[in-house]
Amino acid sequence: MMGLSEFDLIATLFAPLATSPGAFGLKDDVAMIAPREGHDLIVTTDTIVEGVDFFGDDPPDTIARKALRVNLSDLAAKGAEPVGYLLSLMLPENIDQRFLECFAAGLADDQETFAIALLGGDMSATPGPLSISVTAFGHVPAGQLVRRSGARVGDLVFVTGTIGDSGAGLSLLRSKASNVSSRLIERYRVPEPRVAFASAVRGASASIDVSDGLLADLAHIAETSGVRIVIDAERIPRSPEMKALWGETATSIVRVATAGDDYEIAFTAPAPISDVHTPVTAIGRVEQGNGVALLDVEGREIAVPRKGFSHF
Repeated sequence: MMGLSEFDLIATLFAPLATSPGAFGLKDDVAMIAPREGHDLIVTTDTIVEGVDFFGDDPPDTIARKALRVNLSDLAAKGAEPVGYLLSLMLPENIDQRFLECFAAGLADDQETFAIALLGGDMSATPGPLSISVTAFGHVPAGQLVRRSGARVGDLVFVTGTIGDSGAGLSLLRSKASNVSSRLIERYRVPEPRVAFASAVRGASASIDVSDGLLADLAHIAETSGVRIVIDAERIPRSPEMKALWGETATSIVRVATAGDDYEIAFTAPAPISDVHTPVTAIGRVEQGNGVALLDVEGREIAVPRKGFSHF
């Protein structure tokens, strides 16, 4: 149970995170974001729920960081730099003050890492489960927002980082394996949003962050752009740790391409886009047609019953 009231918790744990002048020290009903000259203000929101997006016994600081970072990933995929966020907490009875102290500490660490600040939010009780909603704001140079709808026939398809690590980490947590890869579990618990790649991705024709699964998210680009996206399965970048756990069979590659929770950036562009801080791999191409296809080394389409995660 809580040792402090709602307003005491806000004043003690969360007001210190509200370092932006526009947050008013969390002592008002609204916050104010000063528009940056020559930029558009971008907004995104995501909710993570216990038992769906994280485990109830995950460390509280990692839960906080995941809630924030999945939103920063959305901003980065649009070419936007983060400036601040709103936080809403739906707290069941088993959440105590110690949990929230660790949770707030995780947010404080990420605020320093990504140079952002809490702007406000809400807190409420719930019969469960624990749910956390973050709304994040970012700036992108005027007219340079990268949408899903810009892919064109002849573009190449790229993805940052490696794919499948988070799904592999989730499988380890579910199996409660004793000999586990801490790196894979860390990728699941604390994603690494490609914030540093935001400026580079502005050269893309279309972009999306990989949350529901590589194929599922590329299918969104294909649909909104009115094109067909073809992926060469063997080109999908996979880490040594993931390969050691899941292997390198065709079944494994399908699992990698559909697992989700990677929070890498998948994008299309007429020519390669590089960044010294971010590994980028060309994995396919944009063609006439519709949908998304995964091809083996001989150019045959691999059957994929389910392209990614769906909440419903």
